[in-house]
Order: sequence, then C-alpha cells, then structure tokens
Amino acid sequence: MRIRRRLPILLAVLLVATAVALAVVLRKHAPPEPARLLPAADGFVYVNLGWMRRADIAGELPAVPHDQDYEQFIQATGFQFERDLDEAALAIHYPVQSPAAKADTAQQPRFSEVFVGKIDGERLRAYLGQISSSVETYQTRDIYNIPLEGRTVRVAILGVDTVAASNLDDPLVVRGIIDRSRKLASPFGGPALLRQYYKEVPFASLGWAVFRVQPTADLSAAGFLFPKPATVVASVRYLGAVHFKAQAFTGSEDEANQLALRIDNYLNVFRTAESTISTPGPDPDMKAFFDSLKIQQEKSRALLTATVPLGLIRKVLAEGPSSVTPEPQPPQNSSPPAAASKSRTKNKKAPN
Repeated sequence: MRIRRRLPILLAVLLVATAVALAVVLRKHAPPEPARLLPAADGFVYVNLGWMRRADIAGELPAVPHDQDYEQFIQATGFQFERDLDEAALAIHYPVQSPAAKADTAQQPRFSEVFVGKIDGERLRAYLGQISSSVETYQTRDIYNIPLEGRTVRVAILGVDTVAASNLDDPLVVRGIIDRSRKLASPFGGPALLRQYYKEVPFASLGWAVFRVQPTADLSAAGFLFPKPATVVASVRYLGAVHFKAQAFTGSEDEANQLALRIDNYLNVFRTAESTISTPGPDPDMKAFFDSLKIQQEKSRALLTATVPLGLIRKVLAEGPSSVTPEPQPPQNSSPPAAASKSRTKNKKAPN
C-alpha cells in the first residue's frame, strides 16, 4: 500500500527533474536572451562584456578620453559603456540595393540593438525625454522617437537592466521586441537565421557573429573572397588565451575549396608583410598569432581558426588611446539648443 501511495509522488518528481534537465540542455543550445529578442535580420552580433571583465581579458586599461557628446551622455545618465554594459546583441539589416543605384547614393545598413547593463532608469528616461521629438506608449512601455541624421531612432526601456533600440523606418520593429520581452523566455525563440546556425557557435563563447554574405559590386574585398552568397559563423572563446573560429558555409565543396585558397593567399601576404616590417625582430605575441592562423576545408564549409595571446590584446588596447585626441571644443553659444540636443546623440545614443 505504501509503495502505491508513493508511486505518483515519485513519478511527479521524475517528470519535474526530466523537464528541468531538458530545459537546461535546450538553453545551452539556444541564443542568449538579448539575441532572441531581436527581429529578423541579415546578420547578428553578440558580446558578453561581463564575462570578459571577469576573465580579465583586457587587463588594466588606461583611461580613455571621452568626446564632448559622450561625456554629456555619461553625466546625464550615469551610464558608461566600457564600465556598465554587460551584454549587447545587434541585428544588422542590409539595405535593398537596386542595380541602378550609385555608390554615393546607396543606402546604409540599419541596426536594431538590445543592451543589458547597470542602468539608472530614472536618469535615462529623463535624458531620452530631453532629446526625443515625441514619446509613444505601447504595452505600458514608452518608445522614445529620437531624430538623428534624417532618420528616427526608437528607444524603449524593457526592464531594470535592458534597453532596446532600432533605426529602421518600421515602428513595428521596436514593438515586436517589446512583445517578445513580455513573453516567457523560450529556447526555441529567436530569428530564423539564428535558430538555424546558432548550433555552430561553440559552447561558452564570449562573443559571436552570424551573418549572410551577399557579394555586391561596391564591396570589392567581399566580392573577391565570396563571389557567391554564403553564411559566416564567427566566435571567440577564452581558454587561457582567446580562441577565434570562423566558419563559412557555402553552396558546394568546390566553393568552399576556392574560398579556402583565397583566404590562404591573404594570410600568406599578411605573414610576409609582418615579418618584413617588424624590426629588429617580430613581436612574439604577434608572431604567435600569425603562426596560429589556419584555414582548411571541411566539405562545403571553409574553417578559419586562430589563437590570440592575451598579451597582444592588451598591447592593442593599451596603445589605442594614445592616438586619440579630443575633438576641438566649439565656441560657446555657437549652436542653438535643438542642434546641441541632436549632436548629443550623434556618436553615443542612449544607448544606441
């Protein structure tokens, strides 16, 4: 009798444990939630800066000078990207190019973003209210319409630590992000391109990109490497050193072979240039990086791998700010308040 009474309880516990285990396994193979909130697009980029800081990949960074617009943004919101941004997911929307369009009149790509970090909601709302031309409410969320360079950037605060933005003309894009953010997170969600290729991203990658390559006449380098469309999956992981991996999925084994040969020719040119320019001897970290670059073909894909020493990353980041000089300060009262508000969002939108 006791066994019969306990049997339903044991079955219930077993079902719950199985469901939890299945959810964990599925979540490992699902894109991070910020990426699953993004709309359909031609490319996606994700970076986990929080884990990069914990791994101390960049080391001790020197102070970076801020331009006037970015400094005003920091003072108004208290948000500093290099310190407070934990995760960022970006969707890239390719423009529709017509054969008759000239290079100087061609449209530029558009972007949709989801940012996760340490946000002071009140200060950010006040700042967005100041620079926006109008504010609309959708599903209890305010959408700030910010005019910028002839377009409208729409920004919405999704939660205590999450902000979404898009500069696409379609206002439904941000509304779709809001709708997805209010639903229970599902490992089966996300844009179709991510659902198809995210399984190729190595586990525990700190950053990755998935994007379609569509060769056009105005992209000579891409046109040379990719004469035909392909899909590229690139990622970085930290395993004592930063391991880079890029896979190009082509339409056939012959296309993958031709792509691998072209990339190998490029790598040989870079190796030759690095050994020629470096005097009296090559930098050991740079030499280790170039020596680690390998390209190979695996059926209908070309695979590029490399190992980036931490010393090389820290040298690049440490030397970068030395070449940065602050922009000249404009004369006082040289522009009306409206123009100043627009200028504040030019380089560092909030935070787009």
